[in-house]
Amino acid sequence: MSTYAFSRKPISVPRVLTAHRKISTPIPAPGSEDILSTLDKYESRSMHGQLPLVWKSASGHTINDHAGNRWIDFTSMIFVANIGHGNGHLISRVQQAVTLPILGCYAYPNQIRAEYLRKLVGFAGPDFEKAFLLSAGTEATEAAFKLMKMHGQNSGKVKNVVLAISGNWHGRTLGAQSLSDNKNQKAWIEQERSDIVHIEFPYPWILQGSSAKTFLDESLRRLEALGISMQADVSGVMLETFQGWAAVFYPIDYVRELRDLCDRYGILLCFDEMQSGFGRTGRRFGYEHYGVRADLLCVGKGMGGGFPISGVIGSTAIMDLPEIGNMSSTHSGNPVMCAAGLAVLEEIEAKNLVSESERKGKILHKELDKLKARFDKVIGGVYGKGLVASVIIQHPEDGTPNPTLASSIAEKCMQKGLLVVHTGRESIKIGPPLTISDDALLEGIAVLGEAIGEQLQ
Repeated sequence: MSTYAFSRKPISVPRVLTAHRKISTPIPAPGSEDILSTLDKYESRSMHGQLPLVWKSASGHTINDHAGNRWIDFTSMIFVANIGHGNGHLISRVQQAVTLPILGCYAYPNQIRAEYLRKLVGFAGPDFEKAFLLSAGTEATEAAFKLMKMHGQNSGKVKNVVLAISGNWHGRTLGAQSLSDNKNQKAWIEQERSDIVHIEFPYPWILQGSSAKTFLDESLRRLEALGISMQADVSGVMLETFQGWAAVFYPIDYVRELRDLCDRYGILLCFDEMQSGFGRTGRRFGYEHYGVRADLLCVGKGMGGGFPISGVIGSTAIMDLPEIGNMSSTHSGNPVMCAAGLAVLEEIEAKNLVSESERKGKILHKELDKLKARFDKVIGGVYGKGLVASVIIQHPEDGTPNPTLASSIAEKCMQKGLLVVHTGRESIKIGPPLTISDDALLEGIAVLGEAIGEQLQ
C-alpha cells in the first residue's frame, strides 16, 4: 500500500485547453485547501486519501471544479455514473418522484417500487425471479451472506460455511468485511469467524499458464485438510466478479468448475457485482463472461447512477427463505431511489449502453496494450473487460509492485486534466462513464501515456 501524500498546495502546471479538458489555474485550484482543511477538522479521516480534486459539478464524462477547470473522468465516481454524470433522464425521474411527494414509506407498497422491481428482475435475466432492495453495497453482501447461511441451515450443512476468495472486497460492515479477508482492514474484528473460509485468488502471474482447475483443486484440498468439506459444510460461495483492485477476472474454467461443485453439493454461487454490474464490462452483469448460472447477485453502485440504492437478486426459492419481516430495511424500496434505478435501466436500454461498453472497451484495451508495449519496463500488465481496466505499475529493475509510482502517475494525470481511480496499490484503475465519447476516451488514454512518460523522466 502506498504512503504517497498528494500535494494540497496549488502547484503551477502547464495550461490545458482541449474539447474535453481545461486546466487554467495551479492544481489543486486555489481555495481547495480551505475546503480540504474543513473536512479534516469535521469529518472522519477514513473518508480521506483520494486525489485532492474538489468537485463543483459533473456532466457526462467531465468533472468541474470551482475555478472552471475541467477533467475527463475515468472513474465514474468509482463505477457509479455508468449512464454519465448529471444524466437528464435520471434527474427528471427523480424530480418527478420528489413532487409526489413520498420521500419514503418503509415497507408499505408504492407504485414506483413495483414498477422498478419488475424492470430490475427482467433486466437480470431468466434465472432470476425476485429482488430485495437496500441502500448500500455492504448491506447487499450482508443480506446475501444471510441467505446463504439460511440455505445451509435448510440443507443440513454441518458447519454451514461460506467460502470466499482472498483479495476480493465486499464492504466494511462486520459480515462483509469478514468475507473480504484484508487482514489489516479487518484487524478491528477480534475473533475470526469460523463460518467464513478463504482460498487464494488465481492471479495470472501465479498460474503462469498452469491449470486454473488444478489450482482450485489444490485450494480445496487444503480446506479439506483443515476439516472443511465442500459437500458437507459449505453452503455458499461468494465471488467478487473480478478482483477489485486490479480488475483481474478469474479464468473461465476456474469459475465453471466452482459452478459444477456448487450444483453437485447443493451450494449457492453468489456474485458480488458492485463494480461490474449494469453494463460496465460489456455485459449486463460481469459474471456472464464466465458462461455460468448465478444463484445470487449483489448489486449497487451503477444501479442508481449516483443515488444510494443496492440489492440482492435471486430465485423465489432463495429470496423467500426469510419469513415476513425477517429481512427488511427502512429504506428498502424507497420510491425516490427506485425512480433513480428505473431511470438507469431505461437509459441503458435506450442508449444501448451494454453493447456500447463492449465496443468502447475494445478501443480502451487496444490503446492500453499500446501503452504497455511502450512502457514495458514499468507496466506489468493490463487487465479488465469492457469499460473497466487496470494498469499494473512495477519497478523497472525487478518487476516488483510500485504503488508509489502508480500514485504519482495518478497525481500527474490530475494535473493534466484526467481523473483516474487511485487505489493506493500498484494499480491505476480506469472506468469512464459508458456514455463517454470515443474521442474523449482516446484523449484520456493519451493523457495517461503522457503522465507515465513524464514521471519516468
